[in-house]
Amino acid sequence: MKKTIGLVALVAFSFIVYAGGNPEFVPFPADYKEKFTRYHSQNRANNEQVADMYANDIAVQSARSGKLADGSVVIMEIYKPAVDEEGKPVSDSNGMFRKDKLAAVAVMERRSEWSAEFPESDRAGGWGFAIYDPSGNPKENDLECAACHTPLANQEFMFTYSKLASHAE
Repeated sequence: MKKTIGLVALVAFSFIVYAGGNPEFVPFPADYKEKFTRYHSQNRANNEQVADMYANDIAVQSARSGKLADGSVVIMEIYKPAVDEEGKPVSDSNGMFRKDKLAAVAVMERRSEWSAEFPESDRAGGWGFAIYDPSGNPKENDLECAACHTPLANQEFMFTYSKLASHAE
């Protein structure tokens, strides 16, 4: 009985920790700050975060051709914005939120061949997803990354593909 309860708790905990991402298949590239290209920064659509976008060399080079190649990795650093006395985000003269604290690092990796254990429903157009805390440990979240990216097939399943393609020119 104790083994059954322990197994149920382990399975439930694993689902909570990895909901919306699959760090067991999409690893955290610890050296991305040194080896990837920062191609864009933007306020996120939720108006509660600001993001810096990075891409590895494969993504940058293949963006020139109009289709991102296998091995492309895109990173989104997600920051909490600095806030004023009223708790509203502080913006610069261009409307960009001023960054306060790094909250998470989202990773997208594209492959044509994934392990059979990686559910297809957790992928979008060959992209796998994972979310990490600032230290590179899997971050608990309730996002369904693939569900949001799947409708973006005409832009390589990315919200910022046009920014990456422009940067790659």
